[in-house]
Amino acid sequence: MVTEPSAVNVPPKNVPLADISSEPPRSPLNLLFIHHSVGGRLLAAPGPDDAIASSILRSHPEGGDLRRVLEQQGYTVHEASYGSEIGDATDRVDWLPKFRDKMDKVLSCDQNDRRLPDGQRNRIVVFKSCYPESMIGDEAALDRARATLSALLPVFAQHPDVLFVFLTSPPLAPAVPANPLWKQLARSVMGKPQPLARLARSGPLARQLADWAAGPNGWLKGYPNNNVVAFDLFDVLTNHGKSDFLAYLTGGGTDSHPSREGNQRVAAELVPFLNRAVRRAGMAQ
Repeated sequence: MVTEPSAVNVPPKNVPLADISSEPPRSPLNLLFIHHSVGGRLLAAPGPDDAIASSILRSHPEGGDLRRVLEQQGYTVHEASYGSEIGDATDRVDWLPKFRDKMDKVLSCDQNDRRLPDGQRNRIVVFKSCYPESMIGDEAALDRARATLSALLPVFAQHPDVLFVFLTSPPLAPAVPANPLWKQLARSVMGKPQPLARLARSGPLARQLADWAAGPNGWLKGYPNNNVVAFDLFDVLTNHGKSDFLAYLTGGGTDSHPSREGNQRVAAELVPFLNRAVRRAGMAQ
């Protein structure tokens, strides 16, 4: 049975995370990570491609080893991914109906559709959309993405004893596979942008969204509670602004799944961030 920590020694609201200790919590905490392929590889140990279940990886050649590091810090890691009720849909527009209508199932999720035993609950919910959500076509799409994320906050405010950790979407790879000439001509005739032009436009817009979501004057400005944080996965995987695209390449630069180095960099930065957020939320006892 996981011990429920008491909310004592809670820091004042909205203390900067940098001012909070990164020491791990003293008591075990149930953590659920809702993810697709990038999250699965991030959690997996580096090694051969090996699955625990159809959508849960034990190891992967590009594994970031996050599951092991989290467990060493005292977290009990649970996952929901492809093919399950909680994990199947992870686009930005899917989060509001998921959290609004299925929060009880989210908080009781063990692995995919399996539930936690003995009335246990997840105290931390980590969630992310995958890299296709970084393909943002124009300013109107950027505005819609901001509005979609903002609609989540009233739902999260109803669960002040749960820490919600939003990971910004991973960046897109900096190159696209070569298209046959006939496809390029067809796109030109139909007035559609070529893939490289579309990619070039999306990168800076995805950066704007990530900066807004994780920045102090953006998504969480004015939110009164300490139970929501945003980790800038986009920024880490672009090597903190080296470009607006994935810096840790696979597939010759056309695959948006990060390399092992990139995943391990994320794990190294995410864990102390999480520890600080847990302490600020009063859940570290």
